[in-house]
Amino acid sequence: MSLAVVRSRGLVALNAPPVSVETHVGTGLPAFHVVGLPEAEVRESRERVRAALLHCGFDFPNRRITVSLAPADLPKASGRFDLPIALGILAATEQIPASSLDGIEAVGELSLSGEVRPIRGVLAMALALVRDAPARRLLLPRDNQAEARLVHGVDTLPLATLAEACVALGAKAAAGKRGGRPGGSGRQARRSVPAEGCDDAATNPDVADTDAASLSPSAPPSPAARAPGSRADAGPPVVAFDDLADVKGHLAAKRALEIAAAGGHSLLMVGPPGAGKSMLAQRFGGLLPALDEDEAMESATVLSLVGRFDPGRWKLRPYRAPHHTASAAAMVGGGAGPLPGEISLAHHGTLFLDELPEFDRRVLEALREPLETGKVTVSRAARQADFPARFQLIAAMNPCPCGYLGHPKRTCRCTPEQVLRYQGRISGPLMDRIDLQIDVAAVPEDDLLRLPTGETSATVATRVVAARARAQARQRMLNARLDVARLDRFCAIDDASRSMLSAVIARFGWSARAAHRVLRIARTIADLAGADVILQAHLAEAVQYRRALKAG
Repeated sequence: MSLAVVRSRGLVALNAPPVSVETHVGTGLPAFHVVGLPEAEVRESRERVRAALLHCGFDFPNRRITVSLAPADLPKASGRFDLPIALGILAATEQIPASSLDGIEAVGELSLSGEVRPIRGVLAMALALVRDAPARRLLLPRDNQAEARLVHGVDTLPLATLAEACVALGAKAAAGKRGGRPGGSGRQARRSVPAEGCDDAATNPDVADTDAASLSPSAPPSPAARAPGSRADAGPPVVAFDDLADVKGHLAAKRALEIAAAGGHSLLMVGPPGAGKSMLAQRFGGLLPALDEDEAMESATVLSLVGRFDPGRWKLRPYRAPHHTASAAAMVGGGAGPLPGEISLAHHGTLFLDELPEFDRRVLEALREPLETGKVTVSRAARQADFPARFQLIAAMNPCPCGYLGHPKRTCRCTPEQVLRYQGRISGPLMDRIDLQIDVAAVPEDDLLRLPTGETSATVATRVVAARARAQARQRMLNARLDVARLDRFCAIDDASRSMLSAVIARFGWSARAAHRVLRIARTIADLAGADVILQAHLAEAVQYRRALKAG
């Protein structure tokens, strides 16, 4: 036949819409056209596919080849369509049976030697396949197999080379040993030994027993090819964060970290250079519990979109610490085909912004909506993409340009105007959205040598887990996510506490948002104490965590 159709998947934000790769080999002057709104890397697949087919000993038709990627109005990007295009050409020229393409979907980039290279976004594709067509089998690069197997119910066939795919699909003859093919170049195929990566496909133990029948939806997959829901590929546990016990002193800052971890609150640490702000932030992730199955899949899917997911870090919360020169697009996401930014890559994890005032003002202002909503919409002229962004913001900054305002042994050289200008780089609306704002003073030199080792991360994490469990049992969400209606129900305070809070609001000129955040913090403090109601002591402690800067 001269027409073949291979099913594949595109990638639009977190969605993987189906794409039909239609290949027609017809009469006319030799040409190779790819249509269907392909990006530059898809148009370049013509050369990769041609070289891969010839290098693996297959015939490349010296005829007019048209590849249509449908639907035509869906943008196609990356090299994931190389493998389905190559298979479509082989089926259209009868070098593999066209019937073997039924019941499969294929994705993968080809090297010039025929190797199948890994691609990004495999988790989104596997999830879409299980949802839309669970009976189909996914042909994918072997290096993406561990990632795909995290999806329950997906049937995969990992491939290292194009030749392996052809053997699995029932190629009519071994690569490099065929004569001319109908629709081929008309010349006898070269009889040289196929290149490295393609010479052992017929004897490879992973594909030697695989034929077209094994690709039938009714045929059970081999254990080597599939283990639905298996976490075996995730590898041994990874120690992702250093221990909090390494930090000497800073009892108040450690307490604030514990509260932030227990309630899902954002935190700003203000202190002189070298006080330990970054050291504390780098250990924050060790206080958080592991992700549950749904959270882990959401986080892994976002990381997979940019090729950053490591199966060895399955269920570990992400930790992102972009440099202060990061652009707004790098932070919230962007590009012609929008990709997630740092706030989405930190989904269900921690986003640490060191030297907060040094970030561009537009970058910081872009954080305001995601901090409230937990998501971000990246809009472009032709399309828009929604990405999750439920992250915990941990930020650090100096109190002034020189960094030594209020230091007991160093003299600050900054004028009051310079201090206000420096702190004013962080807008009031953004400061209003940061729950905990604390001072981190420098630890005296003698105390650094004499202080004993403090609590370990594991000890603090035990209390964090217990407090989170209380919140989940009571309201099915973390305290930081309580809306106004739930605040009235779950953060009720007595008359004495209400009078104290009213006086504090009037004295510091807090907004309603700031008052609500204090109530959420007090609810978390009560949970850590095992209390069912918010006491005045809990509220008084919560008030102390919003007085680090005048702007707060």
